[in-house]
Amino acid sequence: MILEVCAFNIQSCLIAERSGAARIELCADPLQGGTTPSYGTILYALEQLFIPIFPMIRPRGGNFIYDKDELEIMKKDIQQCRSFGCPGIATGIQLRDGSIDTERLKRIVDWAYPMAVTCHKVFDTTPDAFQALEDVIDAGCSRILTSGLSKSATEGADLIAKLISQAAGRIIIMPGGGVRSSNIEQLIKDTGANEYHSSCLVSKANDQVADEEEVRLVAELLMKQERE
Repeated sequence: MILEVCAFNIQSCLIAERSGAARIELCADPLQGGTTPSYGTILYALEQLFIPIFPMIRPRGGNFIYDKDELEIMKKDIQQCRSFGCPGIATGIQLRDGSIDTERLKRIVDWAYPMAVTCHKVFDTTPDAFQALEDVIDAGCSRILTSGLSKSATEGADLIAKLISQAAGRIIIMPGGGVRSSNIEQLIKDTGANEYHSSCLVSKANDQVADEEEVRLVAELLMKQERE
């Protein structure tokens, strides 16, 4: 079982690695829920860390309906991440009815290859989670980050468990949204997931830096459950 830390700055990246996280989702602009980080941030993180770094590919906040110009920006960002040597990215795109834009997501997966593609929480804005799961699998993504179409992974745990059952090993379902050391053991029991996503932010400070002890606790609890 592994922990992916959502990091909005290099400090969180460094804390995550030394405290036991297995992967970083690297983002900018936490107030928008994450957007594409700068090239400088990506490169510096790659230089400093040994664990995988998946930059967010999201040209702006708001919805996940992109026009042709925004899609071209995403393409250039993806190509740049690939040239940097990133092992993967996190992204997503939808149609106006909220469903996954499968055809454009396939193009994104093609642009990213051989990088892995995580479908981010655009998934939680879809009207039908079970159809969206099949759409994302069809597009070729490696994993889905989801809170089970709820405000938090704990609230959406039942749906997450059903998605994992439906996926049947075809894609990784990664719970995220309010994942903390205080609920990770219950989430493991309720969902059966093997990967978890958390920012590990425990204070209301505006520096958006992950709490080192929280990262360590979540990682240790995941390792403990795996051993058992």
